[in-house]
Amino acid sequence: MFRSHRAGLMRRLWRQRCAAASPEDGPSALKLAAHALFKKLKDEELELLVQVVESRGAWESGCVLAPRGDPRGVKQGLPPQVLLCRLFRWPDLHQSHELKHLCYCAGGQGVCGDLAVLCCNPHHFSRLAVPETPPPPYLKASCGPSWPDEPQHPSTQLLEFSYNDTSLSWSTVKDGCWCKLAYWEYRTRVGRLYAVHEASVNVFCELPWGSGFCLAQLPAAYRSCAVRRARGKIGRGLLLSREPGGVWAYNRSEHPIFVSSPTLSPPGACGLTVLKVLPGYSAKVFDYEWAGDRGGWQLPGEGPCDPHSIRISFAKGWGPCYSRQFITSCPCWLEVLLNQPC
Repeated sequence: MFRSHRAGLMRRLWRQRCAAASPEDGPSALKLAAHALFKKLKDEELELLVQVVESRGAWESGCVLAPRGDPRGVKQGLPPQVLLCRLFRWPDLHQSHELKHLCYCAGGQGVCGDLAVLCCNPHHFSRLAVPETPPPPYLKASCGPSWPDEPQHPSTQLLEFSYNDTSLSWSTVKDGCWCKLAYWEYRTRVGRLYAVHEASVNVFCELPWGSGFCLAQLPAAYRSCAVRRARGKIGRGLLLSREPGGVWAYNRSEHPIFVSSPTLSPPGACGLTVLKVLPGYSAKVFDYEWAGDRGGWQLPGEGPCDPHSIRISFAKGWGPCYSRQFITSCPCWLEVLLNQPC
């Protein structure tokens, strides 16, 4: 009975695998490597791995601890976390340096000082986002501001943008939290500011067994079809975390997010850098050290902005390479107002 139970769990895991990335990474080679690792896991960790993989990381689970080092017979000597991430999430993954532990993973550097084991839960990792080679600038966009023609309902709270306004200053968030979140639909801010006191926060519309800033609960008297379509793509949203040296964003949804902040642009750059973060990827979206060397954040066509803020658009990009030149032309976006660290 004991062996049949473990064998059933292993079969369930194998059915959840991704397609092989290349012929040399075919099912036979991966199956031998995966089963060699599965045999190393304790019963409770094998059961947890099944739950995590079948739910596709819908809930924040515990660590799946595996012996550090290469199990005998593992293909190409892959570390356990790389093997499981390749098997269940990213078939084209090659090296551990392409991965980042998520902030809630306790087993990244060993648990309770035990360096003999490490976490190999594939949903405790993200892939690191890298800047894309930008396409040519969008040629049909006008040179000046082009606000969306969105009807505004009289009862909807509207914060007007102006070229001399930074919308919301960081000085308004000096109340013990490390940031506050403002949710926008085009130029309309929806709901109140959401104060973040914990080290990380989920921002989502649909997240089973999760907590955080739920955008689905924010009422609005009027929403256009474009806004409703964009909101339907937010899903599990993103995880925003304050970590040593900066702020990270992990895309938990099934669609890209687009991010800009003063520290994403190279020093002296006059243009706006918008980073595309694919599903399952994460990026350091704000660097406190770099921010200390910069003054105000000047956006072409929009004027000065808060140098301690991050702007994140759900599913829709903006900037020189898109038809939307300004984030206020995006249907759903988030403004992160950072408190300066002490």
